Amino acid sequence: MRAPYASDPALSRGRRYPQSPAPTRTEFQRDRDRIVHSTAFRRLVYKTQVFLNHEGDLFRTRLTHSLEVAQLGRSMARTLGLDEDLVEAIALAHDLGHTPFGHAGQDALDACMVGHGGFEHNLQSLRVVDHLEARYPEFDGLNLCFETREGILKHCSRHNAQLIEAHEPVFADGQGGVGARFLRRAQPSLEAQLCNLADEIAYNAHDIDDGVRSGLISLEQVQQVPLFARFSEQAARANGGLAHKPRRWLYETVRLMLSGQIYDLIESTQIAIEHSGPADVQAVRNCPPLVQFSPAMQQETAQLKAFLYASLYRHPRVQETMDKARQVVGDLFTAYVQDPAVMQTSADAETAPLPLYRRVADYIAGMTDRFASREHQRLTGRVLLA
Repeated sequence: MRAPYASDPALSRGRRYPQSPAPTRTEFQRDRDRIVHSTAFRRLVYKTQVFLNHEGDLFRTRLTHSLEVAQLGRSMARTLGLDEDLVEAIALAHDLGHTPFGHAGQDALDACMVGHGGFEHNLQSLRVVDHLEARYPEFDGLNLCFETREGILKHCSRHNAQLIEAHEPVFADGQGGVGARFLRRAQPSLEAQLCNLADEIAYNAHDIDDGVRSGLISLEQVQQVPLFARFSEQAARANGGLAHKPRRWLYETVRLMLSGQIYDLIESTQIAIEHSGPADVQAVRNCPPLVQFSPAMQQETAQLKAFLYASLYRHPRVQETMDKARQVVGDLFTAYVQDPAVMQTSADAETAPLPLYRRVADYIAGMTDRFASREHQRLTGRVLLA
């Protein structure tokens, strides 16, 4: 049953371009379906999470990560009485703007765009669904509901929020567009807040799994992290002989850790909601953040993130690959700016003229890892990432 403070698709604030309701789907279900059928969503299967796509068939990609976030989000939303379809739509769309090669690609593209508006994958995800998808004859983008777009835009500087608001439609309630909350210091819907933490839960867990599978971190190393150690000991106590089955021990520990974080978040969020007592969605926006971990879990999660950053994301082998990835993105950007005609793209979307640097950034951000590698070889004759 939907709680009174949950988002209601029948009461959506609407779309950038008004459309008649679908006869068999709610507005948020319709958004989810548009996202799943988008070109940007399909490309996620060949975009890096931590390990490049060609480094192994079993490592997570941006697509599998998004699916895991959606699964975790829906499960928690059901218990909390939130709208599951909105949570799923936000989860599936939250990484649509990610560059090839993960955060290394984003950092390289942002460096290229210094003085030209910069680049941030979260803003780019909104740009994808608002402008860059070219599927409909009446408008650019996917024309998603305000609530879905709001959830996609997780964070935003005041300057960028002002730029977004300058192009937002005028909504009937006069509350402003998706950038307004950053100017008012208000909160998004509970569904959006939930997706933000579901994202964190998912990548912490699967980066441990992928890191151990890759051999870059060991089970013994991660067992020194308090959060993981607690559930590793619990798994060993409940299942004799796991010490001789390290892969199953890892799986069971990650499973228990996921469950522990989920139950902690649900309980802490229920307490926060009861304390603040929001009567509806608008009241949620005026409360402090309500979807949260307990202080103890928040501390343990921070320790885990610090471990992954130092031991996995900054591992010399990962850094070596990411340095090459940054070089690929930088070389592509330079080549396209010098000769835009070499970009193999059409101009179906974004009919308004765009500055060259932004067009190049949009083009590179939409690439998969392997397409970027092939383009780099085509334009430079060098193979950096095989």
